[in-house]
Amino acid sequence: MLAVMVFGINNEARLAVAKTPSGGDNRCMPKYSQREDDVSAVQRPASAPFSPGSIVMVTLGNPRDKFWGMILALAPEGLSMSGIELASFEDFVQMVKDGESLTPAVVFFPMHRIERIELDLPDGNLPSLSQRFTAKTGLAPAAILASPGTEGQLDHPSASDRSAGCAAEDPA
Repeated sequence: MLAVMVFGINNEARLAVAKTPSGGDNRCMPKYSQREDDVSAVQRPASAPFSPGSIVMVTLGNPRDKFWGMILALAPEGLSMSGIELASFEDFVQMVKDGESLTPAVVFFPMHRIERIELDLPDGNLPSLSQRFTAKTGLAPAAILASPGTEGQLDHPSASDRSAGCAAEDPA
């Protein structure tokens, strides 16, 4: 019976199938398939919260460590950031407050070491580390964490950086 139905398709049905729009994996589904009332209950995240320039805390494994700083680049290979070990935060703040010349570390962590990346945001009445830094030093953390060699790279990656990223992408 199934074979009769499959081979019994008339010419009108064939034309209707031929006229369906092409392109995309899920042609029958709307781009955002959530109902409007569901969208209000579940807030969509801000676009690219972990983009270059974001102040974050990173938890690393093997060995266990925590870093605070600014994202320079986030790629499938790992995270590049300018920052300090979280254990050194108070010393770092004091050095900036005293006007000592210092340069935060520019480091790369391979993705297999990264356990967690979280935005440096306040938690209820508790200020974020960025807010604490600004309150104690009077400076924005980004001004200190953007070292002279990285300021231009935040907005305008070099052509070699763009081509390296494209080479690592899957062509499919």
